[in-house]
Amino acid sequence: MQCPVCHNEVGSQSAFCPHCGAQLSTAAPAQAPPPDYSTPPPDSSAPGLAPTAAAAIAYITFIPAIIFLMVEPYNKMPLVRFHSFQSIGLAVVGFIVGICLNILAWLPFSYLLFGAIRDVVYLVLFIFWIIALLSALKGEWYKLPVIGDFAMKQARS
Repeated sequence: MQCPVCHNEVGSQSAFCPHCGAQLSTAAPAQAPPPDYSTPPPDSSAPGLAPTAAAAIAYITFIPAIIFLMVEPYNKMPLVRFHSFQSIGLAVVGFIVGICLNILAWLPFSYLLFGAIRDVVYLVLFIFWIIALLSALKGEWYKLPVIGDFAMKQARS
């Protein structure tokens, strides 16, 4: 046991420190805060990627996301499943919105309007992609609007 005042070693049955005289029974040892178990720490003995790294890689394109959903142990990790489904959903939304706005941009006299709208939508999707990628690196469960609810349901099933 250590004295909380002078940090000298004292007997475990002493009530006072023999070096500085501080009372030992009133000083309770500082307790560490409880660990956050929302994302399990990576198992250093397990081969492969950490869950946060796999979740972030799922956002590179939809291909790693599909692979992570098919390959063990990643298809059993809720964090990786959530971010994989969210990545696929974001890619699908971007594809569908891009097709629709490109078709509308081909209408006569509408290229400037729908071309500008398309660029703004792509910028918003890019910002969502960056936010989701960074949250995956941190191990957070950041839900994108609409897509995140779907991804959460799929990750928990």
